Order: sequence, then structure tokens, then C-alpha cells
Amino acid sequence: MGPLEATITEKIRGQFNPEVLQVTNESYMHSVPAGSESHFKLVVVSDQFDGKRLVQRHQAIYAVLADELEGPVHALALHTYTGPEWSDNQGGAPDSPNCLGGSKAG
Repeated sequence: MGPLEATITEKIRGQFNPEVLQVTNESYMHSVPAGSESHFKLVVVSDQFDGKRLVQRHQAIYAVLADELEGPVHALALHTYTGPEWSDNQGGAPDSPNCLGGSKAG
């Protein structure tokens, strides 16, 4: 786990007290130097999302990670669930699409 991934994990845990938190550095899937921390996928399951629309959940995460989004984080794939939604979804989030940007464009 890189330092930025650790920071993201700490901030999300501190703010949302999630039942499930998966922070995945997907930078390797993109046209960036090895070891980069620029593209992340977050799966967050929290009771704090009860009664909130998807956009409100995402806005709450963006607010917590504002500094990271202004700087080193280029892309953030968010998958936010309440506990029951996560159970209904059988505990899975969709895979991220393949990168088509930069030198990987076909």
C-alpha cells in the first residue's frame, strides 16, 4: 500500500466508519509511470449512506478527499452502498473498464 492509498483509507475510515472498505490502486491499468498513485477504485459500505441518493454519497466522499482530488488523484471510481444494498448486491462491485487514454488508445 502506497502512502496516498493509506491516506485515502484513513480518511474514509475516519469519516464513514464503513462496514466494508476496499481501496484499490488501479493506476497500473493506465498510461502512468510504474508505482503511480493516480487512479483509485473505492468500494464503501456505510450506514451513513442510508437515505442518501448516489450523488449525495459521492459528494460526501469528494469533500473528504478534496485535497487528494486537487492534486495527485486523477480518477476516482466510487461504488457506495448501504449494508442492505451490499447484501442484495451479493458483496460485489463492478470491474473498472479498460483504459483507452494516453498511449493505450486503440
